[in-house]
Amino acid sequence: MGARGPAGPSTCAPEPEDCPTLGLGRRGSARRTTKPHYPAGLFAQASAARMGRKVTVATCALNQWALDFEGNLQRILKSIEIAKHRGARYRLGPELEICGYGCWDHYYESDTLLHSLQVLAALLESPVTQDIICDVGMPVMHRNVRYNCRVIFLNRKILLIRPKMALANEGNYRELRWFTPWSRSRQTEEYFLPRMLQDLTKQETVPFGDAVLSTWDTCIGSEVCEELWTPHSPHVDMGLDGVEIFTNASGSHHVLRKAHARVDLVTMATTKNGGIYLLANQKGCDGDRLYYDGCALIAMNGSIFAQGSQFSLDDVEVLTATLDLEDIRSYRAEISSRNLAASRVSPYPRVKVDFALSCHEDLLEPVSEPIEWKYHSPAEEISLGPACWLWDFLRRSRQAGFFLPLSGGVDSAATACLVYSMCHQVCEAVKRGNLEVLADVRTIVNQLSYTPQDPRELCGRVLTTCYMASENSSQETCDRARELAQQIGSHHIGLHIDPVVKALVGLFSLVTGASPRFAVHGGSDRENLALQNVQARVRMVIAYLFAQLSLWSRGAPGGLLVLGSANVDESLLGYLTKYDCSSADINPIGGISKTDLRAFVQLCVERFQLPALQSILAAPATAELEPLAHGRVSQTDEEDMGMTYAELSVYGRLRKVAKTGPYSMFCKLLDMWRDTCSPRQVADKVKCFFSKYSMNRHKMTTLTPAYHAESYSPDDNRFDLRPFLYNTRWPWQFRCIENQVLQLEGRQRQELDGVD
Repeated sequence: MGARGPAGPSTCAPEPEDCPTLGLGRRGSARRTTKPHYPAGLFAQASAARMGRKVTVATCALNQWALDFEGNLQRILKSIEIAKHRGARYRLGPELEICGYGCWDHYYESDTLLHSLQVLAALLESPVTQDIICDVGMPVMHRNVRYNCRVIFLNRKILLIRPKMALANEGNYRELRWFTPWSRSRQTEEYFLPRMLQDLTKQETVPFGDAVLSTWDTCIGSEVCEELWTPHSPHVDMGLDGVEIFTNASGSHHVLRKAHARVDLVTMATTKNGGIYLLANQKGCDGDRLYYDGCALIAMNGSIFAQGSQFSLDDVEVLTATLDLEDIRSYRAEISSRNLAASRVSPYPRVKVDFALSCHEDLLEPVSEPIEWKYHSPAEEISLGPACWLWDFLRRSRQAGFFLPLSGGVDSAATACLVYSMCHQVCEAVKRGNLEVLADVRTIVNQLSYTPQDPRELCGRVLTTCYMASENSSQETCDRARELAQQIGSHHIGLHIDPVVKALVGLFSLVTGASPRFAVHGGSDRENLALQNVQARVRMVIAYLFAQLSLWSRGAPGGLLVLGSANVDESLLGYLTKYDCSSADINPIGGISKTDLRAFVQLCVERFQLPALQSILAAPATAELEPLAHGRVSQTDEEDMGMTYAELSVYGRLRKVAKTGPYSMFCKLLDMWRDTCSPRQVADKVKCFFSKYSMNRHKMTTLTPAYHAESYSPDDNRFDLRPFLYNTRWPWQFRCIENQVLQLEGRQRQELDGVD
């Protein structure tokens, strides 16, 4: 996990009034708060021994829940208590931690502001928050404008309310919908405290705006999440103005391969400018599709000194590090370009704090050592992130487990493995002594004396899998599903859906007098597709019936959450039946590509010793909705789609990440695929993709809420906002492509004629 600083309680105490204390003045120069009278020759020795240079600071990752004010308060208090026990005198928490980041339109409600103030009052009043600077996040209304703020307080006094200056408003973020950025750089004004806070703090007004804190021994400046990612982050000018400790409170969600960018931004910030950087982040599922992935960290001068976990079931994780302020000063002293820029920077308003982060006797205090950041591979991220998201969803929804239609293919097998990974993490957390996880799992299984020890046994309690066979199903997929269920320990059910399908088709024939047939039996494409869809939709109905009543049939209380298993590539193309088994309560793999899922399943073979997955990986992907040919599968996904999963991933990234329409995608693929495809072939592939994508876009409006893991997710809820009624012929765009192809083909013919 990284360096944590002293293990025991702090021995620091506030400096006595007659002790010389040095702090940073307006431009970073030293100022003396008292005027001591030392005999000549003794001042240097006394001040060197007592001024303090080593600071212990704390940051954290908290599993907050939107609008869970009671739970959020308790987690904040616990983190402060841990930080104090480890000797920290500054504690940083995640963005909007008091109300939870994902409140969305609840930010409009006055209740959210009121309850946030009530929690702040409880924090100010608590003895836990005494003798430590606490930095918490909450929404604040100032002059009838809502701001996303940091509220920094010490010993029942609010030192500063610092509003966020750069709001996240892309991808999954919509902060400009609810908040206004503070646009007055290096300016503050008075904020009139509500009466409930005035009674506690004995303050009528406090500073509100862009300022920094000046303690006896150092200077502290705040950033909030998105501000780290902007082209000119506040830490640049703050560092030039003498700020030595930067804090960043984040609400940053997980995306595969994103951790590198986050760590690089922090290390680069302190490499160029020196200083200590603390990053706090939310963790867990706070009520929607996102999983906040922790990764709290402490860095100094370009090196990492403490690394928090990216995925864990711990609701509260606190990192501390003890660092020497003189290391910052000596690091900066030799960067002449930085010092030249510092001489010209505009100063920040200082809020003077009668407090020190260091001890006056810290000569023998051990300092933290730098560490190497340990990254997870994408397959490891998949094995941990969605599993933690499932755990939060299960315990907070107060359901008794999951129901998963298990087809014997890669996607449903990957979903089953995620539940099994969740069970592994639960058992490990309980073994480490996590009492919150133990209490939650006992509630889920409805057994107060239960203690999980074996992931396979726990999986049998919380996961019900079901193979729903039809006359078009092969024995091979049935065997693969059963073997995997046995190896992970799930409660497995096998059933046949043919009686229900025949009843529905028979009803249609009875009413209309027409009997649809599969294409292999002479039917049209419309008949063929309708007969496939009715099988898929019957499975959805059966899944919900068994999710509601299967535990009842076994004499157990509660219901089950239905899990979907459509991957991001199939969703992008619309290769799914509307209201089939892709329609579920939640989908842990809905934001993950087929390529990444296969890598994850291969990881599970080795990590969890699940040999049944080998045959699943080796088998071709198939929906098994058309009749078998001599008992063998005659239908494959890639043949049905008209493209490979690898190609789909490329289309998805170009469409969303590179922001290309049909013509721009064609132009980019001409270069990317120049060694394998002719311009005509590239054009045909692009036209095929956009035709099918636009034809099926309406399915995204009913897509099951899925774990967000991929930058090209087609989620219509908030991430990928596009029409769902298109002109699927794309006449203008396709004509531009066709004209370009004709020009290229004509040029090629001329070149060949010239050679001849």
